[in-house]
Amino acid sequence: MIHHYFSISFQNVAKNFETNINKGISSKEASKRLLYYKQNEILKKEKQSKWKILANQFIDPIIYILAIATLLAFLFQNWLEGFAILIVIVITTAIGFFMELQARQSLEALRKMSLSHLLSQVIRDGKIIEVKTTMLVPGDIIILKRGDVVPADARLISVENLMIKEASLTGESIPVEKQINELTDINTPIVSQINMIFKGTTVFSGRGKGIVVATGMNTQLGKIQQMAMNAKEEHTPLEKKLNRLSGRLIWLTFFFTIFIVISGIIRGNDILLMFQTGIALAVATIPEGLPIVATIALAHGMVLLSKKKVIIKKLGDVETLGATNIICTDKTGTLTEDDMKVQTLVLGTQLIENVHSNEFHFLPKLKQRKDFDTLVLTGILCNDVQLSLQERYGDTIDLSLLDFAERNGFDLKSIRNNNPEILKIPFNTKSKMMITANSNTDGYSVYMKGAFENVVTQCNMILKNGESKLFDTKEEWIHKVNNLASKGFRTLAFAYKKTTSKPEKKDLLEHFTFIGVVGFIDPARKDVKPIIESYKKAGIKVIMVTGDHPGTAKKIATDIGLLTENSSEGNVFLGNSFQDIDTLTKNEKEQFLNASVFARVTPEQKIAIITFFQKNNNIVGMIGDGINDIPALKKANVGIAMGIRGTDAAREAADIILLDDRFIATELAIKQGRVIFQNIRQFVVYLLSSNFAEILSVGVAAILNLPSPLLPLQILFLNVITDIFPALALGLGKGEEDIMQLPPKNAREPIMTKQHWRTTIIYGISISLAVLGITVYSYFVLHLSANQINNMGFYTLISSQLLNVFNMPARHLSFFKNEVTTNIWIWVAIILCIFLTYLAYIIPVISKALSLMSLSSGQFLTILIFSMSSLVLAQIIKRFGGTL
Repeated sequence: MIHHYFSISFQNVAKNFETNINKGISSKEASKRLLYYKQNEILKKEKQSKWKILANQFIDPIIYILAIATLLAFLFQNWLEGFAILIVIVITTAIGFFMELQARQSLEALRKMSLSHLLSQVIRDGKIIEVKTTMLVPGDIIILKRGDVVPADARLISVENLMIKEASLTGESIPVEKQINELTDINTPIVSQINMIFKGTTVFSGRGKGIVVATGMNTQLGKIQQMAMNAKEEHTPLEKKLNRLSGRLIWLTFFFTIFIVISGIIRGNDILLMFQTGIALAVATIPEGLPIVATIALAHGMVLLSKKKVIIKKLGDVETLGATNIICTDKTGTLTEDDMKVQTLVLGTQLIENVHSNEFHFLPKLKQRKDFDTLVLTGILCNDVQLSLQERYGDTIDLSLLDFAERNGFDLKSIRNNNPEILKIPFNTKSKMMITANSNTDGYSVYMKGAFENVVTQCNMILKNGESKLFDTKEEWIHKVNNLASKGFRTLAFAYKKTTSKPEKKDLLEHFTFIGVVGFIDPARKDVKPIIESYKKAGIKVIMVTGDHPGTAKKIATDIGLLTENSSEGNVFLGNSFQDIDTLTKNEKEQFLNASVFARVTPEQKIAIITFFQKNNNIVGMIGDGINDIPALKKANVGIAMGIRGTDAAREAADIILLDDRFIATELAIKQGRVIFQNIRQFVVYLLSSNFAEILSVGVAAILNLPSPLLPLQILFLNVITDIFPALALGLGKGEEDIMQLPPKNAREPIMTKQHWRTTIIYGISISLAVLGITVYSYFVLHLSANQINNMGFYTLISSQLLNVFNMPARHLSFFKNEVTTNIWIWVAIILCIFLTYLAYIIPVISKALSLMSLSSGQFLTILIFSMSSLVLAQIIKRFGGTL
């Protein structure tokens, strides 16, 4: 079967598919082909069922350990302890399940909004009918008009000024004018196959007919989707880091449990009591609050971002953005406005730039020039856009010319009314020009616009200083136009002539006066440059990855501050540079790692680029909106799609969706991700240091044969009450103010670095010294009973753990004003913990279960003094550089 349909005539394509160009295929034949080719659908990855989403919440090493702790608690008939841990598991999994389910429902709502093109016009049995797009088959003759989404890949057989917007497939920002003649080169890339149309692209203007040559997964869109389905999804950095931390905690749990149980039995303690204590300490070693607090912190981030119109599909993706140090982004519509504008004028010997900018101040003088006035007049009259329609549509260049004229004070309707059109030669791909003849009070004027090389051949005069002079500088103009094209501008030349006699078609291509050249570009979005600067300060590298022209890519990159005019960054690499990453030299790899712009990139090359950066220890985010971005969105550590302009397929593939299409939304998401990771680190240090203090206090007391400062149920009370609420409050913090001025964390850096473990141990020892100190004081000085000594240690541990929360801010921050002391939830958590402890003290049933007894005010004052000493000791060590 032929696959290079663009390289043969459409008549031969029709023969190949046994179809009649005028009558199409029969309905009976269409039914047969449908059985063979299957429905015209793009397969999607099977959706996860609700049960699958729920089951995934349990895939966590800490959940495994908590489940084992629950079984052991029930085995030793510690029912209260067992049910308490079980509640922790249920809360954690429930929050994760409902947040992911909510994100999926939001995505489903978006998908339903986009399903607006379900029917296609086809010719079957010699009649024009509408069929479901899914029922199209190869050989069908489809009919397209402005606004249609192309339903299948097709070879064109007729066109009427047909322009297709292919940015979603190829990355080219400019609509492509289509024609029907075969192309001679069978290696012609998709971007240049001007006699083909592809599924998922959009008809920008005009009409056309085509023979369907591929449907479903055999289309270019289908092939890209297949690549996406084959792309291996990366685990989020947070998942990897929490799993590594959980592994370490498993071994610590095993070691401490065995040590405490054996040492207690050797010293003659009750075996059952030691096993109960061992289980309680095993639970203490594992911060059961960690999954709850991590889940709630991530869920809180999801909620905050959803209010800012950012949909997060999975909880872990929020943190992944915070760890991202490279953002790859498409150009068209993401960094640019996806709307062509007049940017540069070349009149006479003068190059006038940035004319679309609000800062352009040269207009008053410019309006006095005859060449400027004539150029704008040509743009208004030699133009196919209808002013009478409520909504203007047409070629993007024509629309931008009218917009430019209006912005400069020209009355479009008045000009057209005073210069009625009497003759027109429409633009076509052969002549690459458009000509109109208009009557006016002075007689007649003929206006021409088109490709420079075609227009200039018709001109023997040029406007200079308001006068027509001999056009003897064509070579200089060729250089000027080529220079503009190399910078990524789309150029258009303008010419005119006046005559007293009514023009005839045969006389139109004679004796024109050249006016000048206009350079058009899809301008950079105004809100992008400050974000690029913000990313640079945050240590995040932004890389433009586009299918567009290298000159265009460099121009936009320079405008948004991604590149500078005269720096080593100025090189724009082509996508085919990544044909084989393994063969790159060390110098080439270094160049690519420092690159900021890749142009003429295919979907396969986007994956290669992302893979290259991932292999070099980077966390990569990918922003895209088109079909051609799908594999890259899947391959990236976090894929980000546009919610308004993005295709349904891109939104399906992405992890995060920006509902308002603003590039600035990525900065908000990255900041929130960084805050969450910082908060996670803080509450992990808090939980582990508090739990370490419990183990150390009980272990040392057992070794010294002192009364235990903690009993099994008291340990559980601490873990469920005084651990979780302050940790949860830390998880809801707003983060440090300068968090976006800090570099991103190393991709391989664990949640707990050596410094964090050292900090955790120091804080744990500070708390343990306070607890053991009051235990020794109560035993040797106050001569209290074992039960009273236990209570003194228990309350000291509670107070010290609550005060431990104030050790969490970084050393360089003020103790009195930081993200912890200004966090209202911290104070709520402390008050709540004190209140719950007070309830446990006064309610007889709970008090009895926890072996609590009445203490004097003097004893409570002693508890407060020892508790404060733990904070003072930790702060002294911290301020002298002992901790983070």
